Amino acid sequence: MAKSTLDRLASLGEEVLDKASQNPAAHRILQGAMQLKDRVDDLSKRVRGLEQMEKRLSQLEKRLAKLEYAAKKKPPAAKKTTAAKKTSSK
Repeated sequence: MAKSTLDRLASLGEEVLDKASQNPAAHRILQGAMQLKDRVDDLSKRVRGLEQMEKRLSQLEKRLAKLEYAAKKKPPAAKKTTAAKKTSSK
């Protein structure tokens, strides 16, 4: 039975991977690639956290703008002062 092109390619790929795993230099490269993948995953988690913080900051800025607008809109409350009673000397 003749092997299909895909079967040949798969077996060739397996051979290459087997030889590469035995080569120390290829092993180090593969190990570095795996560490890089882990670092990228960690960074992507951090970026997602930053996106959430930016969204929350935006909401807080909108709330602050509303409060500042409301404070400008209201006139300041008038302070009530009581006049000191004058005492007359007799």
